[in-house]
Amino acid sequence: MTETSDITVKSWLMVGILGFTWGGTFLVTEIALEGLTPFWLAAGRIGFAALLMTAIWAARGFRLFDAPTHRGTWNAILWIGALSSAVPFMLLAWGQQFVTSGFAGVSMAAVALIVLPMAHFLVPGEQLTLRKGLGFIIGFIGVCVLIGAQAFETTGTTMEPAGRLACIAAACCYAVSSVLMRKLPAVDTIGLSTVLLLIGAVLVVPLALLVEGFPPLPGTKTIIVVILLGLIPTAAANLLRVLVVRTAGPVFMSLTNYQVPIWSVVLGSVLLSEPLPPSLLWAMILILSGVGLSQYGALRRLFGGS
Repeated sequence: MTETSDITVKSWLMVGILGFTWGGTFLVTEIALEGLTPFWLAAGRIGFAALLMTAIWAARGFRLFDAPTHRGTWNAILWIGALSSAVPFMLLAWGQQFVTSGFAGVSMAAVALIVLPMAHFLVPGEQLTLRKGLGFIIGFIGVCVLIGAQAFETTGTTMEPAGRLACIAAACCYAVSSVLMRKLPAVDTIGLSTVLLLIGAVLVVPLALLVEGFPPLPGTKTIIVVILLGLIPTAAANLLRVLVVRTAGPVFMSLTNYQVPIWSVVLGSVLLSEPLPPSLLWAMILILSGVGLSQYGALRRLFGGS
């Protein structure tokens, strides 16, 4: 790990791809949920991604750390594996039964705001500044504008407070795992991505069995969708996420959470003919302004400024 974040054109491209990929995942997930229960869907996509990445990792000779590591490093990897996929997937699957989709979207956008103070104290080179803080707050307001009143509506169910806590806890999981990942010593990216997915699979499969029992026999369409979810937004996106966090840092990586709602709305309009909300333009202006303000230094360096 470098002591300072290295934000390049490649970093911006990877974050853009992640935002687009995860923004479209909601549409595909809805199709998969027609044939699978939530926990088994999480188990299926993580399990397939883990198997795929293990095959790639094996072809590379199971490379992982560049030097011998101590027990604390492996403890951190176990926590990262749990908090980067299995635990937040299950928290969201459970919590979204009792909250509006708007609240779930806002809670995911809050990842960026949670990462900021954590990275300030725990990650070298990620100090919180007034400009950076204002930029992330403006971006968060943009997400709230895009989602609209639904973000603050109540479902009226008795379990809604617990559901909201589950969504916020999922956001905290993503934030903590990103910060811990950044602090790991030099490590092979593919090896780390694979190990994290294997840890997630070991956790989520028995929990799915415990909570939901044996899964229903999925049809061909469901199997294809689960394979796609495991291949693109889980295996490939997890690899990109590790690359971004390890090179550009967890704060930069958290910008993805501001893109996801925009892509979700745009893809819903293009693919499902859903109406575009009138707030989309203002939301995009706020989000892009927030990103530009928070990353002003990186953008200036990128375009050759002093």
